[in-house]
Amino acid sequence: MTLNGILAFLNLGTGEIILIVAIILLLFGGKKIPELMRGLGKGVKSFKQGMNEVEDELKKPLEDLDKKDDTKE
Repeated sequence: MTLNGILAFLNLGTGEIILIVAIILLLFGGKKIPELMRGLGKGVKSFKQGMNEVEDELKKPLEDLDKKDDTKE
């Protein structure tokens, strides 16, 4: 889903986005935002890594079954 798709889903226009950004700047300040984004990036990276590990764990038994079937033939 693209950013435009997300914004269309939420019905956010330019004015609303500017207002949200201004409120975030007021609440957290300019120096705190990079730190927050860095933490968010690390969280997303960790989530993706966890999803890949789960996917690998699910594929591993299937690959083992395929190897056993190949040796029988």
